[in-house]
Amino acid sequence: MKTSYIILLLGFLVISVSRISAKDYYIDPAKGNDRNTGTQRAKPWKTFAPAGGIMFRAGDRLRIVAPGRFDHSLMLRASGTAEKPVVVDFAPGRYDFYGTHAYKTRLHITNTNDVPHGLKAIALYIHQSKHVLIKAENARLVMHGKMIETCIDYSANITLQGIRYDYHTPTVSEFKVASLQANQAELLINRHSGYSIADSVVIWKGEGWQHKNGWYWQEFNPADGYLTRTSLSMDKVRFAEAGQTEDGTRKIRAYFPSNPGFKQGYIYQTRDVTRDCTGIFMQRSKDILLKNIRIYFMHGMGIVSQYCENITMDGVVVKPDEKKGTTCAAWADILHFAGCRGQIEIRNSYLSAANDDAVNVHGVHLRIMGQPAPNQLKLRFMHDQTYGFNPYAPGDSIALIRGSSLLAFGENVVTSSEMLNDREVLLTLKSAVTENLKADDAVENVTWTPRLWIHHTTITSIPTRGILATTRRKVVIADNSFLRTASQAVLVEDDAQGWYESGLVKDMTIRNNQFIRCGGPVIYIHPENKQYEGPVHENIRVTGNHFVLDGGKALVARSVRGITFSNNSLQVADGSRPEAFSQYENCTAVKEENNR
Repeated sequence: MKTSYIILLLGFLVISVSRISAKDYYIDPAKGNDRNTGTQRAKPWKTFAPAGGIMFRAGDRLRIVAPGRFDHSLMLRASGTAEKPVVVDFAPGRYDFYGTHAYKTRLHITNTNDVPHGLKAIALYIHQSKHVLIKAENARLVMHGKMIETCIDYSANITLQGIRYDYHTPTVSEFKVASLQANQAELLINRHSGYSIADSVVIWKGEGWQHKNGWYWQEFNPADGYLTRTSLSMDKVRFAEAGQTEDGTRKIRAYFPSNPGFKQGYIYQTRDVTRDCTGIFMQRSKDILLKNIRIYFMHGMGIVSQYCENITMDGVVVKPDEKKGTTCAAWADILHFAGCRGQIEIRNSYLSAANDDAVNVHGVHLRIMGQPAPNQLKLRFMHDQTYGFNPYAPGDSIALIRGSSLLAFGENVVTSSEMLNDREVLLTLKSAVTENLKADDAVENVTWTPRLWIHHTTITSIPTRGILATTRRKVVIADNSFLRTASQAVLVEDDAQGWYESGLVKDMTIRNNQFIRCGGPVIYIHPENKQYEGPVHENIRVTGNHFVLDGGKALVARSVRGITFSNNSLQVADGSRPEAFSQYENCTAVKEENNR
């Protein structure tokens, strides 16, 4: 009896201690003081700075009780549990983030490495943490100057929920052509685009950045939401202030000997093309959920996941704020995944108004530069935008790939991986490499290849491709709506001589999607093998989809073994009927049936 009583008492004490140990911390930018303890609602901290010195434990909660201005980053180190995650709770309202005292660091980010040694400011930084929930229902986080809005770094079981991301001055500037004549045009500058005019030249300005008109432009038609890239010759255009409209919209007048390409009523977007940052960056992290995230604008390569595992995007809406009158929400890609594994799931989302692809999923080919020992390979990152991180770990399986044919000619296992410098990697392998190596041979990390499931999502107002998917794991693209992507709605590539984005497709299903007036071919299977020595991709099924075509073909494929095009409905917007809706090159086991 006494023994049972003691055990019961000890259990009660353990539960009580557990309950007492969890703490609440408070931040109030208006009423707080960083000299306070921060553990009482009446004595909150003022900034995020004190929180950066704490290791948050299971059940701890950091409450930001009021919106306001923040000059420091939220530096979060947390060790929660599945039952008791560490919770960061933002009260509703507008949070203005400045880089004044923000945490800044160097990061090598795939496909966006023009400034590899530049310091990148980070607003929310989650580092070496686990089981964290950041709740921010109706909280709008507004960046002032270029910043990574959130970085999840070497962490696990992280959830971002309800956050709204925006920029005070977007890094994509916009104007509308209000009137157009033979030698002049009146341009209405969006009120959220900063500029000045010096010596008849427009200089676009924001917080900590500026640039002149360059070659890169995008053209948006408000009548149909169609967004395309275009080239405007602005060398001979001269600009002058022209006052304001009744509602305060600024006007400038453009003078030219001949129209550089303006269309009346269209909106034009311009930006500096330097790839120097990203919106949300996640690296070497796993089990990540982004739920009910609203992005009005993000600078850089969008949401980049680099060597992460198990990522779910649920209810991610990327769309400009209609109240602002802007038409761009993403400086480049929206969702970009490089070298990930496990499952990537994108569901119930709305991806629009980008300056590049909506979704890009790929691995990285490194070229073989030498064989220092029988079981060693010296590799090199070949593309200027992607390098500086170690893409291998002990135990990873690799495939040896012929650069010209993209076919695998050997397999091995990594025992160690050493970065020799930012661009070169020394791999030590389990077995000796006995195959004859050629000058353009490459290596693919087979272990870090993800399954991909994209469903019940809308992709629209995209100037390039809707989805790029190159991965050897199972791919399902189903029950989505693709509305007027300027290029292909779905593109499957694989190359070892261009962008070096790897991925042999082994199992892909594209079903029950709506493809409405997308660029052609709508679905394009296009591995960039320079010579055909056998099919690169295999087992691709396109079935039960509805196509409305603006001319061109619904499906074009090359170098595929086993491709099915069946039970699809197809129509051409102008009512014409082409000779064929599909085309194949070097494809085997082609099956077409019951298309209407």
